[in-house]
Amino acid sequence: MSLQDYHVLFVVVVGVLALIVASPALSRVLVFPRTEFFTELWILGPDRVAEDYPFNISLNYEYSVFLGIGNRLGYCGYYLVEVKFRNLTQSAPDSFNRTPSSLPALFNITAFVKDEGVWELPLTFSFDYGFNETLSRVDFYSLTLNDVVLDMGNCTAAWDSEKEGFFGDLVFELWIYNTTISGFEYHERFVNLRLNMTVS
Repeated sequence: MSLQDYHVLFVVVVGVLALIVASPALSRVLVFPRTEFFTELWILGPDRVAEDYPFNISLNYEYSVFLGIGNRLGYCGYYLVEVKFRNLTQSAPDSFNRTPSSLPALFNITAFVKDEGVWELPLTFSFDYGFNETLSRVDFYSLTLNDVVLDMGNCTAAWDSEKEGFFGDLVFELWIYNTTISGFEYHERFVNLRLNMTVS
């Protein structure tokens, strides 16, 4: 091998080593295009972790959870969360058909979330309800959400003999503002809490 061949080999080895050493720094400078755009929606328990969710609900007792939105859309999102309550025979959001529940919202929450941003809201809630012994059902009077009393109208929950309880879902549906239609449209995401109303 000639001296010039060693020189070429030396330059190649030094170049490769320089790229290896510089690659972590280059990864911070280079901007790769994003390929996935989506929104996250979640509920966390009272300790801000995915456990210890309220389930057995006592009359007028206050429970706590955290509702969160993560924006990965590539632009600032204007979101609406519709809060609904349903017994197990009423309309639920449908993930397969990508449709919201047909039930009216009891409460609306709006939020602007910047791109790559996270928004989180602590929620406290309690239920006022009574047991109708004749019809073996729970009659709901109101839901108190973050100190706002919401009329639940004629909502009831019948006894489920198979699961042995009076069950309902507190549903949070995510909607997003669409500038094309100048209004909110269902964003195909929802979370819910399955609740059992205890009767003393």
